[in-house]
Amino acid sequence: MNLKLFSAALATTALFAIAPAAAQGVKIGILNDQSGVYADYGGKWSLEAAKMAVEDFGGEVLGQKIEIVSADHQNKPDTAISIARKWYDVDGVDMITELTTSSVALAIQDLSKEKKKIDIVVGAATSRITGDACQPYGFHWAYDTHALAVGTGGALVKAGGDTWYFLTADYAFGYALEKDTGEIVQANGGKVLGAVRHPLNSSDFSSFLLQAQSSKAKIVGLANAGLDTANSIKQAAEFGIVAGGQKLAGLLLTLAEVHGLGLKASQGLVLTEAYYWDRDDKSREFAERFFKRTNRMPNMIQAGTYSATLSYLKAVKAAGTKETEAVAKKLKELPVDDAFAKGNVLANGRFVHDLYLFEVKKPEESKKPWDYYKLISTVEGAKAFPTAAESGCPLTK
Repeated sequence: MNLKLFSAALATTALFAIAPAAAQGVKIGILNDQSGVYADYGGKWSLEAAKMAVEDFGGEVLGQKIEIVSADHQNKPDTAISIARKWYDVDGVDMITELTTSSVALAIQDLSKEKKKIDIVVGAATSRITGDACQPYGFHWAYDTHALAVGTGGALVKAGGDTWYFLTADYAFGYALEKDTGEIVQANGGKVLGAVRHPLNSSDFSSFLLQAQSSKAKIVGLANAGLDTANSIKQAAEFGIVAGGQKLAGLLLTLAEVHGLGLKASQGLVLTEAYYWDRDDKSREFAERFFKRTNRMPNMIQAGTYSATLSYLKAVKAAGTKETEAVAKKLKELPVDDAFAKGNVLANGRFVHDLYLFEVKKPEESKKPWDYYKLISTVEGAKAFPTAAESGCPLTK
């Protein structure tokens, strides 16, 4: 054999050897916290929701098998980046979703832009994802800190809760939630009296709660999530904060945390979610199927992961390819109408849909298992989220 031809053949063989394993299929990655403070908030339950979306879609798209992989990022951006880089470079993952924890989501946003891959953030909250940190292939699905601030913060100020003190998780998510809620409070005529920041996954909130108590603020805003929120609420009861006349606002509280706390501890809390299992026939049908698989009802993160996965697959089908540019374009064109929500996706990647302001029922008001919420009001999507032009996303300028 001619030496040049032999060398060329070897090079071609090597290229095939290192090609992504899933080049002939469509592969979706679920990257989230599966063992830590947010394990119930999203965790393995979000993975189950994504599997349901794949099954509902039919298991394949464009004649190619759909595969799901998952990993626990342990709320560490470096760990998340290492996993995602391997997924993109070696394993042929086409899209990553869920992405609980804002610092992780922001890191993956940058990597996805570099690798020209789609990510759909569901579990992380910071509004920066479709604001100053937006990128052409990044999307934000279930909610964000701005929407939570409009829903819970705006409603409580209008109801007379015009002085606030924040208990804030000491990382990107907490800062964003405190900032966005504080701005909404002030815009509605309220005042922010102060804030204290606590480490992620704290076990002892006593010093932070004492500062909140001594502030005399009418509302103690919990700018945290998952077990941190649950522990804040439990320990606030021990300090008699609510009994003393102050009100707790769970700025990011979901059905999972209310279930963990129980109605006795969480009754009266006001919160905003984008999904509630008992809202309508479509939400109930999805929730009942989810319950049969998991023995629990889904929250907005898990239902949102179902929606994000299903919407991605619909976009691939509509584009006729899994090529990133084409799929991202279709995600922004196609309307969304599923068990999670109904709405549209803006040019900055923000899925705009209604959210709901709920109050947690008293134990005697609950008529059946998982009957935890009573609806106070609907927060229209156009009011909950800024327009693409108002978001600060450089893509829209």
